[in-house]
Amino acid sequence: MDLPTPSSFLLLHGWENERPPGHWQRWLATELTRLGHDVRYPQLPSPHEPDPAAWEATIRADLATLTEGPVTVLAHSLGTVAWLALQAGDAPVAVDRVALVGPPDLALVAQEPAMHAFVPEARIGPAGGGPLRHGARVEAVVVAGDDDPWLPRGVADTWRPLLDVPLHVVPGGGHLTPESGYGPWPPVLEWALGAPAARALGTRLT
Repeated sequence: MDLPTPSSFLLLHGWENERPPGHWQRWLATELTRLGHDVRYPQLPSPHEPDPAAWEATIRADLATLTEGPVTVLAHSLGTVAWLALQAGDAPVAVDRVALVGPPDLALVAQEPAMHAFVPEARIGPAGGGPLRHGARVEAVVVAGDDDPWLPRGVADTWRPLLDVPLHVVPGGGHLTPESGYGPWPPVLEWALGAPAARALGTRLT
């Protein structure tokens, strides 16, 4: 099930996440490392009062240490917004595969004082779709629960205008956190190791 060449992984957590042992990203980092892959799972600075520039600097620094390809990014929650903001900036980075897990509604992020700086006004809503559109340069997928409180309009209505990538829904997944049952998560490991998203990551929306 391993990828045919040595592979590297960068995992990006979300707001207020201190990488607890019970989180699926901690579990995934452990499993990928056990299988011999090169894994970075950084504690992004000040997760309770995050600064976009500090998060971007950490993301870039960790990516620079990954020397084996292909490179896969698995971001969760605010980590997805940080990744998209980096890619929409003046110096996007090249990776091979991206999973955006539980990407929150940007309008809700903008309303939260601790996070609003991650969402410049120009990037909210369909008018901001251009800067955030994630084209065919990489294999990318969005994965979200159908009852995610951070996606009150649903993943399709929220993200389809902004991201031209497959959208996959996990029934009853919530925000895909330990609180909604996502500690060990074998399907995400399967996807990380090359399984088709349609098999591993829930129902694809057409």
